[in-house]
Amino acid sequence: MSTHSDMAALRGEPSYVWRAGQERRMTMIRQAAGKRLHGRILEDGCGVGSYLIRLAKDAALAAGLEVEWERCREAQQLGGDVLCGVGEALPYPANIFDLVLSHEVLEHVVDDRQSTQEIVRVLRPGGRLVLFVPNRGYPFETHGIYWKGSYHFGNKPLVNYLPRPWRDRLAPHVNVYTRRSLMRLFDGLPVKVIKRTILFGAYDNIIDRRPAFGKLLRTVLQFLEKTPLRAFGLSHFWVVEKTAE
Repeated sequence: MSTHSDMAALRGEPSYVWRAGQERRMTMIRQAAGKRLHGRILEDGCGVGSYLIRLAKDAALAAGLEVEWERCREAQQLGGDVLCGVGEALPYPANIFDLVLSHEVLEHVVDDRQSTQEIVRVLRPGGRLVLFVPNRGYPFETHGIYWKGSYHFGNKPLVNYLPRPWRDRLAPHVNVYTRRSLMRLFDGLPVKVIKRTILFGAYDNIIDRRPAFGKLLRTVLQFLEKTPLRAFGLSHFWVVEKTAE
């Protein structure tokens, strides 16, 4: 039977508590979506529905897909229109959604290229994907590692800077991305990139423990997003629009 740590390693942790970090990203999602917020929205990998339920307030239709049945049920209980399935085979027709949100999910799928193709397939022309994925330049692997047959939870320094074969042996359960590797996912697909940048985190956990230090850390690191040092940030943030096929 899978433990909570096993599932956290495989799928990551969804947003259970809504704090400053989630609110900041929600603002970015809304800005990227524009008028598409009022159309048909899909969250591909919706977890327990924290983002989906907020997107649903303005949408004509808000649907979610979640691979884990227990999380799917939790999202449904919040009132979400959620199906249990995988990103490599989205159970929706082509050209139907105005907006797809993929929030720290693509790194966990079995086939990220196929999952990307599926997202583009279900977007209508002019529809947008809002994508967050881990940055390989971040100094910590936030999903833990496997070492000597055991999973070790938590932030592990410098793992992502190892040669790729070594890094993937320590963290076979989760991918990380460079700008180039993200571009490869979209090769040959009918899309154009509207925005791409790299973000630091909100560090809410640190702020809870050490408020003054945590808030200073957040301020400094988020300022660095405006500089070339954003290359060391936590997550890629991309907005990708489907063009006419």
